[in-house]
Amino acid sequence: MEFDWQYVFSLFTLKMFWQACVTVIAISSLAWVLGLMFGFVVASAKMSSYRWLSLPASLYIWFFRSVPLLVLLVFTYNLPQLFPVTRPVLGVPFLAGLVSLVLTEAAYMAEIHRGGLLSVAKGQREAGHALNIGFLGVQRLIVIPQAFRISMPTMTNEFVTIIKLSSLVSAISLPELLQVGQRLYSENFMVLETLLGVAIYYVLIVTLFSTILQFLEKRLDIFSRKPQTLTEAECDHLKTQLAATPKTETTVQKGIPPALQLQGLTKAYGSHQVLKDINMNINMGDVVSIIGPSGSGKTTLIRTLNTLETLDDGEVVLFGESFVAKPSQLNAAQCKAGMLRIGMVFQNFNLFAHKTVLQNLMLAPSYHKLYSEQDNQQQALYLLDRVGLLAHAHKYPHQLSGGQQQRVAIARTLALAPDIILFDEPTSALDPEMVGEVLKVIQDLAKDGMTLIIVTHEMDFALSVSDRIVMMEDGAIKVSASPQAILDLDNDSYHYARLRAFMGLA
Repeated sequence: MEFDWQYVFSLFTLKMFWQACVTVIAISSLAWVLGLMFGFVVASAKMSSYRWLSLPASLYIWFFRSVPLLVLLVFTYNLPQLFPVTRPVLGVPFLAGLVSLVLTEAAYMAEIHRGGLLSVAKGQREAGHALNIGFLGVQRLIVIPQAFRISMPTMTNEFVTIIKLSSLVSAISLPELLQVGQRLYSENFMVLETLLGVAIYYVLIVTLFSTILQFLEKRLDIFSRKPQTLTEAECDHLKTQLAATPKTETTVQKGIPPALQLQGLTKAYGSHQVLKDINMNINMGDVVSIIGPSGSGKTTLIRTLNTLETLDDGEVVLFGESFVAKPSQLNAAQCKAGMLRIGMVFQNFNLFAHKTVLQNLMLAPSYHKLYSEQDNQQQALYLLDRVGLLAHAHKYPHQLSGGQQQRVAIARTLALAPDIILFDEPTSALDPEMVGEVLKVIQDLAKDGMTLIIVTHEMDFALSVSDRIVMMEDGAIKVSASPQAILDLDNDSYHYARLRAFMGLA
């Protein structure tokens, strides 16, 4: 029997096939969108530290990835026989098919989402926390956009899979493409020609939506975007505008009470004591450098000062009010208010990769509703000019050098006008030639009277910029002294001699 091409072409003029296409598109799109949303909930539950959430989510994924979709379709469509109350919904082939597809796809989408969420670095969450952005805000503004971009290619592939799986819905008599084709070739016995026509319809649908989703994927791909550097004329124009705009500056008030009082801070990881009864007062406007060998507890100490780490015992008093204590004694309202007064600059920058430099600076003030949109942008541009990066306002973090990224991180911290800034080894991730540009910015902040607590390995810098240098070793403060006292060779006590040897002054 000769293959009838004319019949194949005639299939593209039949109204019932185009109606079936609409059905395929509708059920596939709804299943993808609903599966994407429900799958995110399941993924979040599976990643939870609470077993009562993670265990049911894991069982859901295991079960619905194991059950064949065809079996689930037939079971769901016939469920009204056991539970008549479900007939208005599950008795309708389209809705029964949609429910089955969503239940199955949510299990697969959950694993796709989980992969995307796991790929977002922990430092991104910590940076959000340091900017006093709540858990839901961090998820909405920082984590989910980055995870979605990473997961997008796999989710596009999953949409194609759903379109093809929609052909199984013909088993419950939904008039989609395959079911219409089967009905037609059962009447005219032109099986190959009809199935070829059905296949072409599917190819057209897949091609159309793959193109749309790939376009969206490219739009989300920030790494393919070209750097946008402002011209000198554009920078001069912005500087003229900024000169006429009032700026938010930190007001430095020397005196009592101290900016920070550390009282008996103790912290252990298992049997390892990281902090041992740390006591220290830091006045407003002080610049304190914390030095010491690796593992001495320096970073853990400053991470407790903005609640990135919890304390086993002790208390941090901020401007005369309790701020950080043992979790059981933590006052959430006071803690939240205090967080806005303490900024932090991380060793690895932790800039938000999915946002431009300007957007990085504007994110936290916008979240906290500190300024109007226009004032927020003006303040962000002023701070970028202050750290010498105004021309790079519309670039993404990956388009900057390490030194530039760290200066952006400092400007982002300044955007909340904190009273105190914590620096966690701000130059250790930089090439030697980039260290100077970051230290210059920190030095300028010190000259302006900012209260700075700096964990650093830059000994010359510590000596030149600090009011006090604190040496930690084995989780305890061994020496706390001014640079002048450290350089005074008349003090030959063991701890001072150890400090000078560590700093290369002996």
